[in-house]
Amino acid sequence: MNTIKFKALALSAATGIATLLGSAANAVEIEYWQYFFDARVAAMEQLIDNFEAANPDITVKMTHFPYADYRTKVAAAIPAGEGPDVVQLFYGWLNDYVEAELIQPLPADAFPAATIDEEFFPMVQAMKDGDAYWALPTAVRSLALFYNERLLAEAGVEPPTTMEEMIAAAAAMTKRDGAGNLTQVGMTAGMTAQDHHWWREGLIRQMGGEPYMADYTKVNYNSDAGLKALEFYTSLFTGDDAVTAIGFMDEPQAAFKAGRAGMHIDGSFRIGSLNKTRGLKWGVTELPATADGAQSNYSSYWVNAITTKAEGEKYDAAVKFMAYVTSDEAMQIWLDVVGELPAKPSVGLTEANANNDVYGPFIRGLAYANTTKFANESAQRQLMVEMVERITLEGMSPAESLALAAEAEQKILDEYYAD
Repeated sequence: MNTIKFKALALSAATGIATLLGSAANAVEIEYWQYFFDARVAAMEQLIDNFEAANPDITVKMTHFPYADYRTKVAAAIPAGEGPDVVQLFYGWLNDYVEAELIQPLPADAFPAATIDEEFFPMVQAMKDGDAYWALPTAVRSLALFYNERLLAEAGVEPPTTMEEMIAAAAAMTKRDGAGNLTQVGMTAGMTAQDHHWWREGLIRQMGGEPYMADYTKVNYNSDAGLKALEFYTSLFTGDDAVTAIGFMDEPQAAFKAGRAGMHIDGSFRIGSLNKTRGLKWGVTELPATADGAQSNYSSYWVNAITTKAEGEKYDAAVKFMAYVTSDEAMQIWLDVVGELPAKPSVGLTEANANNDVYGPFIRGLAYANTTKFANESAQRQLMVEMVERITLEGMSPAESLALAAEAEQKILDEYYAD
């Protein structure tokens, strides 16, 4: 090889190495944490791939934990300067994360409050404090009634549109063995799943009541409407005409997936996993209305936030990542993969999405949905579990158990808002 060619090759190699070293030096890695749910992990993997392709100088490392361990892991990692730069959290946990200084407000230049107010569904304004947002969702959720197509056809009933039709359909699909034990339930039940939301924001409002007052600081369900809602709910699994049982097959969604439950009230996030359940033919319809047409639903969401760990280049990268995962493109991907509803009307209310056989019932349900503002979501949910247990296990009257639940929940709210 002559000297000129050798020098040219050496210079080319040196330039290439310098470019690689420069890229490595400028690259930044951020961490994203969420709880494990297979469809959500798959969706985020796709979003990360898209983001990294558009931002080759940023790498996003995703970590996920079982739901039961998630909050503990986050709370321990961030104060130690470890863990996520962008974190996913349930909207009902926001106050706890702010108080513990785990997250920081979104920068106003990249996330102007007026623009968010205009472009997102109004429910996300629970993430707003003054003129700044603390977090934003990629998707929102509502409830709907899933049904097993095979069991409905076998029983000769149609997907219900009213509560009376729902009870009749459930009765037609309920089966017992010779000893009277339930072998197939007409519908699932369990306050540990989504029923506590259905009872609060659905049934109580449909019975003419309002579950809370004063911006969710005052319990208001110890009322005639609250009692009617509780009596309706407990009638599903008490008495000789019971169409279900608390704890049937351990978890409500497990019974539905196994084809042992005719109907199941759940969130739009369940779509992805049901699609992967072999042999299950299912459909979905809006939550049943009362005989006079009253409808009510519950809406919730998980949000993404920038943690207090993110500083400097990591903060800048986290802002870019937040902007992408809350974009229209990301919301459509999340809908397609997970089944959770876009957080912007510009995506959710397209003709294709709003009229979709699967997504449509959830999207239409947003029009009459309410979002509970929790002080302590897990503690408030547990009170609903105990309210039902006192009736089913101790024989307490619904009225007495309801009053105890209201008193205990008001104590939680008073202690929280006293600070």
